[in-house]
Amino acid sequence: MAAPRTERLLNLVICLLASTRFLTKDQVRRAVPQYADCATDEAFERMFERDKDDLREMGIPLETGSNEVLFDDEIGYRIPRDAYALPEVSFDSQELAVLGVAARMWQHATLAGATGRAIRKLESAGIDVDRDALSVVEPRIDAAEPAFAALWDAVQQRRRVRFEYARGGGTVAERALQPWGLVSWHGRWYVVGHDEDRDDTRVFRLSRVLGEVSPIGPTGSVVVPDGVDISASVRMLARPAPTQLGRLRIAAGRALPLRRLGTVVVEEPDAVVVDVPYDDVEQLASTVTGFGPAVLAISPVELCDAVARRLTSTLRSLAVAGSGEGA
Repeated sequence: MAAPRTERLLNLVICLLASTRFLTKDQVRRAVPQYADCATDEAFERMFERDKDDLREMGIPLETGSNEVLFDDEIGYRIPRDAYALPEVSFDSQELAVLGVAARMWQHATLAGATGRAIRKLESAGIDVDRDALSVVEPRIDAAEPAFAALWDAVQQRRRVRFEYARGGGTVAERALQPWGLVSWHGRWYVVGHDEDRDDTRVFRLSRVLGEVSPIGPTGSVVVPDGVDISASVRMLARPAPTQLGRLRIAAGRALPLRRLGTVVVEEPDAVVVDVPYDDVEQLASTVTGFGPAVLAISPVELCDAVARRLTSTLRSLAVAGSGEGA
């Protein structure tokens, strides 16, 4: 599946999820930018039929029906919010990069670019839109993982990198890596490549990459061996069962994907306190900071320290970027 098709399917999901009513084909065509670009009705029909089949194959509950039960209206489409739940969906590395970048860009205004235009078109046509429904596909900014962009660039440029890495025992070591690709697995980002220090294939969690990722050597110096399956390399990792609980305070109506992972222990007028199981404090810290001020880490101390460290790192990066613009 090409990246433009992935973007089109994402816009279609958001469009059908946000609407409180069934949308006709014509309304969908006007709302989704990629459909509006179709030169003919036949081209749109073929594309729309393929996309509906793709959504159903992914397990997305696409409903058909009419808004007027007493009249023979045109059949419309929608995605019911309560039934929406994605199974494990596989994307290739380019599609994952597109979705990852989209998540980083979205957080600034919840709806941006083509997606925002689609929602505004629905509203301008007098269609009721439930923006809260989009919380079930709420992406977050991985502000605590600035390594994503640098590693993605390195993969594309076939360039070696060096970075500091927090190992499982809490120690930090410097690594020199020939990156082959990025993979998202069970909500975590990994980089796969040849570890020059160990002279072997290794997988690194992006949540454990600390500080800056520094490119080394010339562009094109990394050669990916034939037959390498980076997704299989990540799947071979044993994922330990959660052994600890992190207590978080989540603002009302925010960070719903994170809230669903935990157990509510206190309900406040404008927030809930939840206990979230975890096995990797760096990963949970990355998730917490990704939701910004909507989530506050309460305990344990190691989680609070990890969140504080990541926020401090982000502020320093922003300060450096700001000083550079003013120079």
